[in-house]
Amino acid sequence: MLKSKVAIVTGASRGIGAATAKMLAAHGAKVAVNYSNSRERGEAVVAEIAEAGGRAILVRADVTDRAQVDAMVQQAEAELGPVDILVNNAAIGFPMVPFAQYKWEDFERKLTQELHASFNCCQAVLPGMVERHSGCIVNVSSGLSRVPGPGFVAHSSAKSALDAFSKSLALELGPLGIRVNVVAPGLVPTDATAHLPKEIHERAKMHTPLRRQATPEDIAGAVVFYCTSLSGFVTGTYLPVNGGTQMG
Repeated sequence: MLKSKVAIVTGASRGIGAATAKMLAAHGAKVAVNYSNSRERGEAVVAEIAEAGGRAILVRADVTDRAQVDAMVQQAEAELGPVDILVNNAAIGFPMVPFAQYKWEDFERKLTQELHASFNCCQAVLPGMVERHSGCIVNVSSGLSRVPGPGFVAHSSAKSALDAFSKSLALELGPLGIRVNVVAPGLVPTDATAHLPKEIHERAKMHTPLRRQATPEDIAGAVVFYCTSLSGFVTGTYLPVNGGTQMG
């Protein structure tokens, strides 16, 4: 369904990003696999895509650095073609502590870098999408942006801001042929959540109507849906992918 499309997936060396890059490629897209530090893992994702008959390149960029983001987009366009799809997935770390113990510097860093990353990437791909009057942007948020949890004050706040940012872009860019949507995962067992106690993962299963946790591929499937013509008249939406823990 995505033959001849070009996609950039940020934070694609592992977890949800890696699953998304591989699934986009499986549906025909040429994929720029972005990483910041995990080069070997990024190379493994590119190799897996190639072994399956797809096309992918590895692009290094710290997505909070605009110059690096511009260089990433230029590399993707030079090697793969004009960018049709942007998936903002790169994770920004944060301390998981109660609000009373939070330092403003840690809170501010999470909030500003979360938005800075998406801001940079969206602006960098925008000229080409406007020129072709076509484009798809998917921002990966979190169910915690709507239903917060203890210790996640910075994460919930940052992802809530990302949700609002996405709706604003959908409104402004819709007349230019560009769709912007949000995918909000529940708790997904990945490297990013490996530090959480086992009890939290078990509790998540118990409170999920489908009685399991999501896999990275579950989230990737929702992202890919937004990137295809099947969602061609869908923009500005928030899609929780959490097995039913958040409904309505």
